[in-house]
Amino acid sequence: MSDSAASPTPSPAPSLGNSLRVTRRVLGALLVREMLTRYGRHNIGFLWLFVEPMIFTLGVTALWTATKTIHGSDLPIVAFALTGYSSVLLWRNMPGRCIGALWANLSLMYHRNIKVLDIYLARLLLEFGGATISFATLSVLFIVIGILDPPQDIIQVATGWLLLAWFGVSVAILLGALSHESELVEKLWHPFSYLLFPLSGAAFMVAALPPFAQEIVLYIPTVHGVEYVREGWFGLRARAVYDLPFLISVNLVLSVAGLIAVRWVSRRVVPE
Repeated sequence: MSDSAASPTPSPAPSLGNSLRVTRRVLGALLVREMLTRYGRHNIGFLWLFVEPMIFTLGVTALWTATKTIHGSDLPIVAFALTGYSSVLLWRNMPGRCIGALWANLSLMYHRNIKVLDIYLARLLLEFGGATISFATLSVLFIVIGILDPPQDIIQVATGWLLLAWFGVSVAILLGALSHESELVEKLWHPFSYLLFPLSGAAFMVAALPPFAQEIVLYIPTVHGVEYVREGWFGLRARAVYDLPFLISVNLVLSVAGLIAVRWVSRRVVPE
């Protein structure tokens, strides 16, 4: 018997199209599973996905309006609160959903088509969808009832929103992977995220700060994203200060670090 007859014929490598179709089906199934697990079938079910962030944003908007919070500009407080706090909900909740997510889904690792990154992406898509629908719905509502003017440049608003989402996704994937190896990540992230909130650009405009404070806050990536969103909404009236190449560079570094961490954890994960 010849060697060619004895050796098995290697199976052809899957094409990119087939791999993408499998990934799409996996993410779709994981999204449905996450929605049912998190929100169930009772009351309004998955609608809580965007109703919950809407309630938080409305509460903060009402509080800032009632207390006439000074934010260092002549921008309407309702619009200021909406653009600021919605952006916080976008990036801050993402890491919280990914930290410890792999431990809760180890049984799914028995399925060869489900990867560690799929677990994180499913949760991140839910968070992004909920925050985006909340922001869009409240914006349209406030515009319709006349307490908010339409954005000057909706493309810029969407671009800034996506850049903030990219930041949240990259941080979430990195911390999610690291949290599988150390519980310290979860214990440190929650207080750090609360401390970062007042410095994230949601509650102030950079131009209103003293020069030395501007230099400090501009090292925080989210500040650039929020300033860009507000400039897109209010135009030159916002007097925004930002550096998009800096934000993009930080996002790229975090994304590469997150993917490296996921690759490392994938080799060590043990299904249960």
